[in-house]
Amino acid sequence: MSGISIKSAEEIEKMKEAGRILSIVHDELEKFIQPGISTWDIDQKGYDLIKSFGCEPSFLNYNGYPASICISIDDEIVHGIPNKKHILHEGNIVSLDAGVIYKGYHSDAARTHAVGTVSEEAQRLMDVTKQSFFEGIKFAKAGNYLYDISAAIQKYVEANGFSVVRDLVGHGIGKNLHEEPEVPNYKIRGKGVKLVPGMTLAIEPMVNAGSYEVWWLEDDWTVVTQDGSLSAHYENTVLITEDEPVILSL
Repeated sequence: MSGISIKSAEEIEKMKEAGRILSIVHDELEKFIQPGISTWDIDQKGYDLIKSFGCEPSFLNYNGYPASICISIDDEIVHGIPNKKHILHEGNIVSLDAGVIYKGYHSDAARTHAVGTVSEEAQRLMDVTKQSFFEGIKFAKAGNYLYDISAAIQKYVEANGFSVVRDLVGHGIGKNLHEEPEVPNYKIRGKGVKLVPGMTLAIEPMVNAGSYEVWWLEDDWTVVTQDGSLSAHYENTVLITEDEPVILSL
């Protein structure tokens, strides 16, 4: 358990509020998405929403990242940088990854949305990615092991003909945006740490329609699929309890 923080009841309350606020931010941004707006517009809207709750964006200036919302279109997997020239078009899919700091505690969640009407494959990719998260958290219970979650996500994704990104993983979360342990979305040898109540994890399947191989673009942030296939992302901040997991960001 070295390095993994177990949250107190007081810390959990702060993280619940951070998650509640973040879920509202995501709901409002979903309503905002339409063809013709730029990713910069979405970022500004997200920043204003987060500040309106008296919170700070987790991502702004994090390791130099220049925006509040990571916005990734089509073959971009994660960490797309908002830009006035990046315009959403009918048929795109767009992933929004955001975090909120409330009284010193982080929440982290991602959603992938259709821009207007999308292809059947794009819709299925988004649906499978979201469902793979829920398949994974069936195992997010005290007494189980971390990699039970990882294996369940991979199994569901691959059964549906898609692939799970290997180069990027979920993570612990709390006072810091990224804490131990890492949470892979694919099966790893061994069991991983035993899950105990009070652990808080950001579980985030990133799923590609084609190969799981990725590139980093020259901006050193944006990660794209090597084969140009579509990618979707779904994430929530999850609390481990004695019983069922609690999704803090829904």
